[in-house]
Parts: sequence; structure tokens; C-alpha cells
Amino acid sequence: MNPTVHNILHSVAHIFYPKLCEGCNKPLLMQEYVLCIGCESCLSYTHYHVVKNNETTLRIAGRFPFSYATSLAYFNEETLLQHLLHRLKYKNRKNIGSYLGKLLGKAIHTSGWKPDVIVPVPLYKKKEQKRGYNQSQLIAEGIHEILQIPVLKNAVTRVRPTETQTDKSRLQRVENVKDAFKIIDKKDLEARHVLLIDDVLTTGATIEACADALLSVKNVKLSIATIGIAV
Repeated sequence: MNPTVHNILHSVAHIFYPKLCEGCNKPLLMQEYVLCIGCESCLSYTHYHVVKNNETTLRIAGRFPFSYATSLAYFNEETLLQHLLHRLKYKNRKNIGSYLGKLLGKAIHTSGWKPDVIVPVPLYKKKEQKRGYNQSQLIAEGIHEILQIPVLKNAVTRVRPTETQTDKSRLQRVENVKDAFKIIDKKDLEARHVLLIDDVLTTGATIEACADALLSVKNVKLSIATIGIAV
């Protein structure tokens, strides 16, 4: 289709079937995506990507070796970020994953980090089949659009089902995900700087378990990024 015709049809469709902001439910402008500019500015950004000893770093410090760690925004109940992630995980709003990934990718881009590959924390196969997608992979793909580095979606697998981490103590969370991850193909990871991606950092138990599996690969360098950090 001619690009000009496509743009005209898109504009007409936008007039009659406008997409709505996930924050305020008002029609989005043509250049807006998922959130309007006003709601996007209301996300509680951490700016951790420019803070060396940030809370994400401190929360996982001493548990496994890593180079950098950041989280895009603060996460707690009844916030816009909680609403977005709930829609992403349970309401099939996959575009939210890509959108948040792009925001995180832009932050990482300005930080000067130079990872080689992106690895999303995997879901257990049956859980991913039931949901239809892995939200961390969607976030990773959004980051890829900004950083232009490959996403290794099959590098790590979750070898057993785990219970939800909600309402578990830190020790219970650690036990719940212990030995839950396994490397599939080490050759794509050897001597690479891996950016490990998850949606929300709480105690860090899931990130730690996945990181332990990745660090079994020869000469791997590891950095961590999440969309939210629970406060």
C-alpha cells in the first residue's frame, strides 16, 4: 500500500476509533502510545540508571556478581505502574510490555551501559502457554527496539513450576525459585555481557535464581534491569 494512503487511512481510523490512554482513558494523540504525555510524566521514575549505588543495586548486592542494576519506576499498590503491569500480565495488553520496554531502553541508552544480549526471565512453559506470552520477553523486545541488541528468549528455561511469590517471606521466595532455571545453549552466552530483564523487583529472589544459572556460563558478565521496584 502507498505510504501516503496508509497514513490517511490510519488518520481516519484514529478519528472514528481513537485509542485511549491507559492512565486517564482520554483519546491519545497520533504521536502518543499507551499513555498520553501527561500520564507518562506521572510515572514515578527512579532515575536509577544515573545513580551508581541505587536501591536496585543495594537490594541484590552481595548475592551474586553483577556490573549494573536499575529499575525504571517505583511500584506499589494503586499506582499507575501497578495498573499498567496488571493490564500487561492479566488483560492481554501486550503493547504495554513493548511500551514500558522502550522507556527502560531509553534510560539504559543514556546510562552508557553496553550489554551484548538481552535475556528475559522465563516463565514456566505451561504458564506461558496459558497466558499466551511472557511479559518479560515483551519488555525485552521493547528494549531491543531502542538498544538494537539481540534478545535471547530461549537462552534460559524455567524447569519446574513455581508458586506465586506474593505474600511469601524473603526466605520462602528464595526456596520457591531455587534451582528453577537452567541454561539451554551456553555458546550464545559465553563471554557476553548479559542484560537480565524482569518486570518487578521485590526481594530479588527470582532475579538471583536466574542469575545463578547464567553465571554458570564461562566469562559471563551480568547486568540487571526491571520495570518496577517494589517499595
